[in-house]
Order: sequence, then structure tokens, then C-alpha cells
Amino acid sequence: MAIYRFRISFEDFDDINREIDIKPGQTFEDLHRAIHKSTGYNAEKSSSFYVSTDNWIKGEEIALMPNQRKIDNGVVLMEKTKISSFIEDPHQKFYYTYNFERPYDFHVELIKIIMENDPNIEYPYIVKSVGEAPKIMDKGSIGSASVASSSSSDDFDFLNEMDFVPEDTDELEAMGGRGINAQEEEEEEENEEDDVFSNDEDEYDNGNYSEERDDY
Repeated sequence: MAIYRFRISFEDFDDINREIDIKPGQTFEDLHRAIHKSTGYNAEKSSSFYVSTDNWIKGEEIALMPNQRKIDNGVVLMEKTKISSFIEDPHQKFYYTYNFERPYDFHVELIKIIMENDPNIEYPYIVKSVGEAPKIMDKGSIGSASVASSSSSDDFDFLNEMDFVPEDTDELEAMGGRGINAQEEEEEEENEEDDVFSNDEDEYDNGNYSEERDDY
């Protein structure tokens, strides 16, 4: 019995790939589970293979856990579909999307047909694994990261609005640590001095007036 060898690579991470041997009579669900045995991802996620052109343009869909709309449209199911039923080319390609909630896209290509299977191997069989699959962030982690990013961004915008540059540090220190409100504080001190002089003049005027009354 012949064996198909597929190379599976992340669309956005060319240096991460897997090679998997599978029997023609096994299903697309078997291939799906073998892929995620090699990535460590949860295989119980809605996913689909698509028959693909050489340019990775999607054709007919082969789905796992499809939504009701796809079921109503008669989508082909992974668990009921043998690999061999969609092999029309010795270099057959499939476009594969894992987990439609947080999708990762893969390129799946038939790279070799082995004429004899090894009776000591349980198929599907992971022949080669290159690179660590990227981590999938959960919703909580993404939310926390967004908050942290937003906070950092706010600080950065504040400094930009003040036209702050690292060289301004020396100038701030020379101002005695009074910071950006130094000018306002100086104005307040000047106003206090003016008030003192005003009070002295008032007292002087009142004194002179009293003396004149006594003399009278």
C-alpha cells in the first residue's frame, strides 16, 4: 500500500514546518489530528482543508465541526472523507485553516508518494518537525497586554505633548526639582511680595491720619 507524505507549513512562518506520512485510506480528520499532535494545539476546534491551486487559491472545502450554514450547504466532512478522494496531482496542495475563532493558516503539499508502507509504523506518522509552533494567546492574556500597551502609550503621548526629550533632564534638575510648574510658583511668590508692600502702605497711611487727628 502506498503512503502519502505531506509537508505542512505555517503560512506566516515559513521556517516552521512538519512532514507527515499518512495512508490514502485515512481521513482528513486523521491528518488534522496528526498536525496538532505535532503543534500541541487543541484539535477539537472548527477547522477546514480547501483543495488548492498552485497559487494557494481555495477551492472545495472539507470541514471539521462546521457551522449550520455550511452543513445546510452540504459541505464535505473531514471525518467521512478519505485523503485519496481529493488527490488529483502528484504535488496536490491543500490550504488549511485551523480554529476559525483564532485562525492559523497552513500550506499542505503532497511532496512524496512512498510505494510501500512500514508495518512497524502507526500512521499517520510525524516524519519531521522543524521549529516550535507559535503560542496561541488566550483572551485574558490579550486583554492584559492591551491594557499595558495602552498605559505605556498614554505616558509616551504625554511626554510628546510636553516636547520632552532626554536632554531636558538636566534643565529640570537645574530648576531645583520644581518641574514644569516652576514658572507658576515664581509668579505666586511675586504676587505675595506685592501683597506685603501693599499692606505696609495701608498701615502707613492709617498712622499718619491718626497723628493728624490728635494734633487737631
